[in-house]
Amino acid sequence: MKGLAWIAPDAAPDAFPPVEAALEDPPGLLAAGGDLSTPRLIAAYARGIFPWFMEGQPVLWWSPDPREVLFPAQFHRSRSLQKQLRRGDFRITEDQAFERVVSGCAAVRAAASGTWITADMQAAYGRLHRAGHAHSIEVWRGEALVGGLYGVRSGRVFSGESMYSLESNASKAALSWLAAHCADRGIELIDCQMPSAHLRSLGSRPLPRRGFLAFLAQG
Repeated sequence: MKGLAWIAPDAAPDAFPPVEAALEDPPGLLAAGGDLSTPRLIAAYARGIFPWFMEGQPVLWWSPDPREVLFPAQFHRSRSLQKQLRRGDFRITEDQAFERVVSGCAAVRAAASGTWITADMQAAYGRLHRAGHAHSIEVWRGEALVGGLYGVRSGRVFSGESMYSLESNASKAALSWLAAHCADRGIELIDCQMPSAHLRSLGSRPLPRRGFLAFLAQG
């Protein structure tokens, strides 16, 4: 792809081009290549960069401008979600079933229209979780896992990677729990990466990339 930087597999973990070099078409595509090693992923997220690619493609690295974000206090809880939370329909935990949440996200995406959460991606985020940088929120009904989300913590920013539901409002319950607990964990911003109508309905909005990077720079 013309103008796209290539990262050699043996390049230093932080060998990314400046995010300002990201393409306008497709918007935010910054580089290709490299690998999904834990040091490279940590370096990427600290710079506002994330991997997103399909099976058979090289690793593709993105840094869109603007960035879709959710300020925790602005999360919108629908009436139906509020009712379910008040009734105690769900039990919510943190980091109790990371691999199962990632697998659930991959399965739901694959059933819909294919998934970027390949086996290599699942393994990479599993390593990142064991290193203490990736986290999951699990939603249970009784002993059954019915939804959740996972993402990567980088300083004051939590970058949500994917979420899924096997029951109505389960993934929203996970995001609601995360938003409610951000302050006591020192998280000021939830990174949604790319916009969608669903995320906008929950309170997300665009933030210029320079503003997003300012949050990351606060450490």
